[in-house]
Amino acid sequence: MSYILALDQGTTSSRAIIFDAESRLISISQKEHRQIYPQSGWVEHNPQDIWENQRFIAIEAVEKAGLKTSDIAGVGVANQRETTVCWNRKTGKPVCNAIVWQDRRTSAFCDRIRERHGETIRRKTGLEVDAYFSASKINRILETIEGARKLAENGDLAFGTIDCWLVWNLTGGEKHLTDVSNASRTMLFNIENLAWDDELLEIFDIPRSILPEVRPSSEVYGEIKTIEELKGIPIAGIAGDQQAALFGQKCFEKGLTKNTYGTGCFMLQNTGTQKVKSENRLLTTIAWQIGDKTEYALEGSVFIGGAVIRWLRDSLGIIEKSTDVEALANSVEDNGGVYFVPAFAGLGAPHWDQNARGLISGLTLGTGKAHIARAALESICYQTADLLEAMRADSNCELKELRVDGGAAGNDLLLQFQADVLRIPVVRSGITETTALGAAYLAGLAVGFWRSKEEIAKHEQTDKRFEPKMPEAKANELKRKWKEAVKRALSRTN
Repeated sequence: MSYILALDQGTTSSRAIIFDAESRLISISQKEHRQIYPQSGWVEHNPQDIWENQRFIAIEAVEKAGLKTSDIAGVGVANQRETTVCWNRKTGKPVCNAIVWQDRRTSAFCDRIRERHGETIRRKTGLEVDAYFSASKINRILETIEGARKLAENGDLAFGTIDCWLVWNLTGGEKHLTDVSNASRTMLFNIENLAWDDELLEIFDIPRSILPEVRPSSEVYGEIKTIEELKGIPIAGIAGDQQAALFGQKCFEKGLTKNTYGTGCFMLQNTGTQKVKSENRLLTTIAWQIGDKTEYALEGSVFIGGAVIRWLRDSLGIIEKSTDVEALANSVEDNGGVYFVPAFAGLGAPHWDQNARGLISGLTLGTGKAHIARAALESICYQTADLLEAMRADSNCELKELRVDGGAAGNDLLLQFQADVLRIPVVRSGITETTALGAAYLAGLAVGFWRSKEEIAKHEQTDKRFEPKMPEAKANELKRKWKEAVKRALSRTN
């Protein structure tokens, strides 16, 4: 019997997970990495730490399962998409820390680019011009890190998102490549002709020489060479974390939609082989490419989702651990009129306001920490409702259900409130690690571990279904008050 190993490199931690042929989780190893905040609004990671952590836990996951190298049919990689790493090709060492997708240091630069080239960039990439994506981060590294542009001019600088960095290290520097889903998040990739775009490279003043080769999401790219315990295992699947989660949720048909509750919240809807141009400031992105078939998705991105719970824990200290928030929020009947807009890193879709800042409104002498905790949980649901409203308008598709996953999806109170404000059932996956599972599926298809998506679709993995219970009139009134709070948060930037 053989297995698939998935490497899921997230924003706050790295995971290595082994799945069997029935999509069952066999073993998991996880290790957090340090969050570096050099200035307000700046977020960095040490790429060497990420590689060493991923290397360690990959070995540990195999050992925990009692397996040997020959038992692993293939490796799939999922990653925190837009995070940007540049390294010296000759030494293999990063020229600076990775600039994380949450980082806002290039916001002013993006404002200038948007004024001159916003429509061109939207047309070619499906993206809004924002510091969120990789292009402005690359430009910043080239302009501010001593020697970086010279290395690029000499052909000695490599750029990659985290998947690319991991594959480079796994193969001992033999493979500098990424897949279409990650390339589509750089703001440099033309999603129509599936190629790096010279006009976009010129806009951001980025040399083509630093870019990785772009490949489909499911094929054998090479094999592990630098981890003795895993040497020879094929690397066979790559996808950005949200596209991997869409695949892991088995959203293989047009219209199927998932929402991941992680550090941020990310809603993706499969739109099939046709790109859907958003009129509501959602993103048009590549879901995956298998063989010659490329499928697309509409995406709505919430920058602060589960991270708001971490803020309650680390900054306010009103809970000791993240899992305490459900009991605290459940200790009051409602939010007591408190609305929390967690715009700590601006607001993503459908607002795309880089300068919005967090706001808590409706405080009275009767407000307690439980009301704030409940308002924080509800803010995740309201932001998701805004995304779904925009998605319905763009795709003209009425959802029958929303498939959900991610760490915060274990919170029953959150998912019940989510079903109430969306007015559709919310279905929680029995496997919370759907990002890793999606990467495993893509790798497994490439090496013949699974024969087809149809075979995978037969694997049952639903945990719980949450049906709407709140009266529709009440849900609509709550959403109206939320929108008023968002307007106040946005008005502070004008």
